[in-house]
Amino acid sequence: MPAESPSMARPNPSASLPKPGSQSALRERNQQRVIAALMSGGPQTQAELSRQTGLSTATVSNIVKVMASTGIVSTAPTTSSGRRALSVILNETGQVAAGIDIGRRHLRVVLATPTYRVLQEAAVALPLGHSAMDGLTAASELLDTLLESGGIPRSALLGAGIGIPGPIDRRTGTVVQGAILPEWVGINIHETFSEQLQVPVLIDNDANLGALAQVTWGPHGAVDNLMFMKVASGIGSGLVLNGTLYYGNVGVTGELGHTTINEQGAICRCGNRGCLETVASTSTMIDLLGHRGRDAGEPVDTRQIIDWALTGDTATLRVIDDAGTAIGRALAHMANLINPETIVIGGR
Repeated sequence: MPAESPSMARPNPSASLPKPGSQSALRERNQQRVIAALMSGGPQTQAELSRQTGLSTATVSNIVKVMASTGIVSTAPTTSSGRRALSVILNETGQVAAGIDIGRRHLRVVLATPTYRVLQEAAVALPLGHSAMDGLTAASELLDTLLESGGIPRSALLGAGIGIPGPIDRRTGTVVQGAILPEWVGINIHETFSEQLQVPVLIDNDANLGALAQVTWGPHGAVDNLMFMKVASGIGSGLVLNGTLYYGNVGVTGELGHTTINEQGAICRCGNRGCLETVASTSTMIDLLGHRGRDAGEPVDTRQIIDWALTGDTATLRVIDDAGTAIGRALAHMANLINPETIVIGGR
């Protein structure tokens, strides 16, 4: 579907977002407490929700009425301690969130329920060197397509979480120099995406979101100290320390791909020499093995490299072995530095 032009844009929800400390902000926080209780505990009576959230029964009753009217929850008669009561059930299709993953050559959009069930998912290719507007337009179009194909009204869309492959200055909301998407550097992506998508957005580095996913969706929900390392066109890491994502001073953390592995090595896109990315990223592997694809008339991508490795191709195994050795050394340094319970390696 074509993206909407600015003149056709829906009303901007940011204009009506509750101000911190206001009565509407308090209601919003209380509603989120009720939703969180339903997500963790399943269907409950209003009295049980009151005990779980610490809110008064009158407050819970009012919140449930509002959420039922908008389709967020449904209610059904039940009994509790021998008395008639109302069971409150979180509707999976009453609210959905969008996840948007933007890479150097791809865009993926996912629609999921508050209970983490994926409803719709699709990906499209992006041209190498695409601009922020290219990515934004593609994300908007694919999001609208998934909402339509899933029969989900846009009013059910809570917001969008967006992953960017590069460091983000949390003071300004801009991508900083050295990102895998140099065409995006200096752009306030929060404002840009909020205006185009017309929903609240949360934007973070993709490796940070990968770490968050491991302790939310993955098998490491009980882990308080975790490192997630993403090996792709670039190399980055996200850190969960003491149960919280770690951002450091301005948000530019976990840039493991730009640690020096070989002081006499190749020049990295960040301007330094011999960074981990110059040895172990998929872009480097493709560059090193590209002549094999040209000789055979085949395009070289990550899948092709994996296929060559599985057949025991000597040159491919050498490239992968060098990458693995470099990554292993970098992870060993991180293990000595922060002593995580778990290290997860992801990426294609």
